[in-house]
Amino acid sequence: MGFAGKVSGVFILTFIVYVVFSGSITAYDLITGAVVALVTSLITANLVVSNPNKLFQVKRFGWLLAYSIRYFFVDEVRAHLDVMRRILHPRMPINPGIVKIPYEVVSDYAMLTIANSITNTPGTVVVDVFPEEKAFYVHWINAVVTEPEKARESVSKVFERFAKRIFD
Repeated sequence: MGFAGKVSGVFILTFIVYVVFSGSITAYDLITGAVVALVTSLITANLVVSNPNKLFQVKRFGWLLAYSIRYFFVDEVRAHLDVMRRILHPRMPINPGIVKIPYEVVSDYAMLTIANSITNTPGTVVVDVFPEEKAFYVHWINAVVTEPEKARESVSKVFERFAKRIFD
């Protein structure tokens, strides 16, 4: 699978994202989405896809779907409730700190997925990434542990498990 495979993969993903975010399946929106997806995929296919064979592996899409459901309906909800509790508590029980979080994934996409998941989850934000150390430095609203492996267990282990199956 060469350039055509790369373009096809990027086209499909871009088109799906366009339709989901537009929230409409009228003929106009479907045609516009197809044009936007085609132009985008022709311009970016060689930049964003290094291994086109991975694009069409159904198992990876299954893991992506499982991750999306887990992230949005479990991890996000749990983190929002935790931060709201801390805000509303009379003593505002926080223990902020910056902790080193190691990771084991290989691809840049997997690393980016983990970093985005940490940052988008309330109470944590990636402040720096050191690929040579294979570590994130994360500001954590309640740094209950500072040992890197234990912090990884609490903050990012579940994200890494999914990212590895989706991208590596």
